Amino acid sequence: MADDELAPSSTEGYKVGEKKTLDDYQKLDAEDESLNKWKASLGLGTAVGDPNDPRTVVIEKLSLKVEGRPDIEVDFSKTDIKALKDNHFIVKEKAEYRIYIQFRVQHDVISGLKYLQLVKRKGIQVDKTEEMLGSYGPNNATNPFYSKTLPIEVAPDGMLGRGTYSAKTRFIDDDKKVHLEFDWVIEIKKDWQ
Repeated sequence: MADDELAPSSTEGYKVGEKKTLDDYQKLDAEDESLNKWKASLGLGTAVGDPNDPRTVVIEKLSLKVEGRPDIEVDFSKTDIKALKDNHFIVKEKAEYRIYIQFRVQHDVISGLKYLQLVKRKGIQVDKTEEMLGSYGPNNATNPFYSKTLPIEVAPDGMLGRGTYSAKTRFIDDDKKVHLEFDWVIEIKKDWQ
């Protein structure tokens, strides 16, 4: 991944800790009552998930939220991700928007989940976003999904800002495991259409 434009940044001197299983966490300091309460609050041991689905992180939805407008939403349970680049997401110039992500974690603890996005126009990189989503234990019956809303972004404007942008999005963790990656197209227009 050395020449990968969408590789996550790294912090010099930071070393990812040893990977632990759910069973390892259950046994960790088993006699510590406060730690056991904390582990119970994470839902460790009561995890739910489809045993036939090998994925650890399941991205359910990604939405573009603009105040006063219906969300532009991708439901990954109903969407062929290969088709995303054929359906342009229309955004009005200067619109302020936020990206909302809904996801589940199953079978294992996930450490350092990140959202990466690279945006290009006519083959030239114009933006790269890297947002830490966090570390999570598997979802349980009382917490069926996690969500994260990213900071506000503003669509470009003017004759030079309007046009078609290609985007590549990747969800990756500290172990460099890619959980989802897809290409999509954003079209900046003078008005909503």
